[in-house]
Parts: sequence; C-alpha cells; structure tokens
Amino acid sequence: MNSALTAFDLARIQFAFTVSFHIVFPALSIGLASFIAVLEWRWLKTGKAYYKDLCLFWSKIFAVAFGMGVVSGVVMSYQFGTNWSGFSSFAGPVTGPLLMYEVMTAFFLEAGFLGIMLFGWQRVSPRAHFGATLMVAIGTLISTFWILASNSWMQTPQGFEVVNGRVVPLDWFKIVFNPSFPYRLAHMALAAFIVAGLVVSAVGAWHLLRGRRDPAVKKMFSMALWLLLILTPIQAFVGDQHGLNTREYQPAKIAAIEGLWETEKGGTALNLFGIPDMQAETTRYAVSVPHLGSLILTHSWDGEIRGLKEFPPQDRPNSTVVFWSFRIMAGLGVLMILMSVTAWALRRGDRLFEAKWFQRLAIAMGPTGFITLLAGWVTTEAGRQPWVVYGVMRTSQAVSPLTTQQVGISLMAFVLVYFLVFGTGIYYMLKLMRSGPALPGQTPHGVPEHSPDGTARRPLSAADQLIDVA
Repeated sequence: MNSALTAFDLARIQFAFTVSFHIVFPALSIGLASFIAVLEWRWLKTGKAYYKDLCLFWSKIFAVAFGMGVVSGVVMSYQFGTNWSGFSSFAGPVTGPLLMYEVMTAFFLEAGFLGIMLFGWQRVSPRAHFGATLMVAIGTLISTFWILASNSWMQTPQGFEVVNGRVVPLDWFKIVFNPSFPYRLAHMALAAFIVAGLVVSAVGAWHLLRGRRDPAVKKMFSMALWLLLILTPIQAFVGDQHGLNTREYQPAKIAAIEGLWETEKGGTALNLFGIPDMQAETTRYAVSVPHLGSLILTHSWDGEIRGLKEFPPQDRPNSTVVFWSFRIMAGLGVLMILMSVTAWALRRGDRLFEAKWFQRLAIAMGPTGFITLLAGWVTTEAGRQPWVVYGVMRTSQAVSPLTTQQVGISLMAFVLVYFLVFGTGIYYMLKLMRSGPALPGQTPHGVPEHSPDGTARRPLSAADQLIDVA
C-alpha cells in the first residue's frame, strides 16, 4: 500500500500545526486579561500597592501573548483561502460573517482600549484606566463567543440550506446558537481561565521556591489556587454535559472516543485503557469496567451507546487518535482538581506558602493547561472527521487543488518560521515570568507612554525587558 502523504494530508497537517501554535496564545491572553482586571479592581478597592505591581507585571506577559495570538491568527485566516478554498466557497456565507462579527466587535474593542490599558497609567485617571482594562477583558470574551459560534456551527450545523453547491443562511439565531454552542463556549472559556490560573500559580510557586515571601508573590499564588479550586470541578461538570450533547448530535465521535465497536445491549462498559485498531475493528488490550460507560455517557445503568460498526467505515473518526487525546485531557483534568483540593488542605493548615513539595508540583502543573487544551481540541476536531461541516461537507471536498510539492514547501516554511518567531516569544515570556513582580519598596518597571523619539508604542513594547541577559 502506498503510504506517501498527499497534498490533502499535508494541508491537514499544516492547519493542525498552525492552529496548535495559535490556540495557546489566545487562551492565555483571555485568562490573563480577566485576571489583570480583577487585580486592578482590587487595587482601586484597597489601595494596596502590590495589586498594581501585579497588574504591571502580568500586563507585560499579556502584551506578548496578545501580540503573538494576533499574528498567528492572521496566518490561519489566510489558509482558508490558500489550502481550503473549497470550504471557503461552500461555507463562506456562514463562517465569513461570523468571523467579521468577531473583528467588528471584539478585535476593534480590544484594539481601541489596549493602548490605554498598557500605556495609559499616567495619562488617564485610575477609574478610566480600569474601564479600559475591563473593555479589553470583555473584548477577549466576545472574541471567544464568535470564534466558538463559527466552529460549533461546523460541528452541529443548522439554520441553513444548500443552494447550487453553497450554504445559504436562513436563520442566524439558529446558526449562532446551534446545539453544541453553549457547551463548547463554556468549556473553552473555563479552559482559558484554568490555563491562566495554572501559569500564574506556577510563576508564584517558582518565586516562593526562590525565597520570596512578599505580598505580591503570595497573593498571585493564592488567587490562582482559589480560582482553580472553583473552576476545575465546574469544568468537569460542563465537560460531562458537553459529552451528553455530543452523544446526541455526533454519536460516531463518542464511539471513537470510547474505542467502542459493538453496540452493547443492557449497559455499556467503559474502556479505561486500550489500543483501538481501525483496520481490525477492535480495541486491543482493553481494560473495561462494566456499565460505567452507560453511567457516564447516559447517566443510567443500562443506557445504550452506538458502536463504531454501526457507521460506514468511510464515516468513522480515527479512534486511535481521539481515544488517547481524550484520556490525556480527562486525566490531566483530574490531576488539576486534586492539586486544587490539596492546596485548599494546605491552606487550612497554614502551610500553603511553605510546602516546597507542593510548590514544585505547581511548577510541574504549569504547562498542563496548554497540554489539556490541545488534547481537547484534537479530540473535538479529529473526532469530527471525515466531515469539515458535520454531515454536510467532507474534509476531502474542502481542500484546494494544490500539488504535494506546493503544500510541502509551505509547511516546511511554517515550521521553520513558527519555531523561530514563536519559540523566541515563548522564551521571552518565560524570561519575564522569571523576573517576577517588583519587590516591596522597589519602583516597578512602569510602562512609558511613548518611545524616546515621541512615537506611539506598539503593544509588544509594554514588555520593556531586553530579551538577552546582560
């Protein structure tokens, strides 16, 4: 059998690569924007200087994440025209306006107030500055709304008809508020806050291990852990409801996630472990718990779940991929809950800031938010295959008529440029995190209003540290 990659395969790999780089930056900036707004509100409410120090510190990291998210997002939008022109031609009447609404509402709102948030500390009143920060935070959430509306419509499309080979919108309310949208929006928004919470707690733990015990470090560590204690169980509940919705509207995806091939009557077992084999139509080395699949996926003892064999082979998602991506997401989610509960127990014993073993755990858990986020998106996107618009348009119909050489060259260029540009950006963010907020009595690195020659500063200029250590 010829195993050479086709232009279609390379186009999918390229989009997966670019979207994986992109999603981590908006997720962090969405969570940090709201965190910074809460910090500034607390500063206005209490007058305690360390809240402002934390605002200035995290604003620098937010600026870098926001800038890289915008750049990587622009690249993704171009790919719809270059590699996926079939999709753009077919579904553009729906996805085009939804993405336009995101630009007209969220991006313009963020762009309008971002400069004030980053550079307006000495130019506007504290309350006006807080208003700008709040608008940026709201803008990131509005952006999440429209992007998830577009993606959710591709998962559970409704409110349209197909005329002459193109989608024609009939009911925009049904298009936006499609069946999976509320669950996916809540799931993604909570994921962004959890990603930011894990990063903030890891940075706080890093500085606690280095001996800092000043109020700024303690406060950001404590606030992040309170956030995780509240949100991680809620995320588990939302994920459960999302699973019930997916079972109703995308049953093949659920069967692939569970590695379930046969429809089991009288109760479905849950495969805790196994290696799904798409060719042999079985899950090898399966370790199963009877009836647990029914309890989780139908909330009943004998609920029935359709097996993959009920779907034509050409309509089945790749169970080998989504089986493990889902378990990575769910397993790390359980660890996050356990970490949050452990922090609560340490807090009650007044040992939160002195338990070095827990601080090391918090540092190790810092990147897990991004890993879980990527695993979740792999599950939902690979589980939708072979459809780009579920049940309406196949992914193979969406690809542009390109040669393998054309897509291969652009993919190599993306890999080189992305690792250089975004690798440098990630390194710089880590360097900023390592520097920490200003020490008590030390003047924090404020954000100048203009560069020395009097020209306006760009958003990335808010991070005013040199990238190289002197």
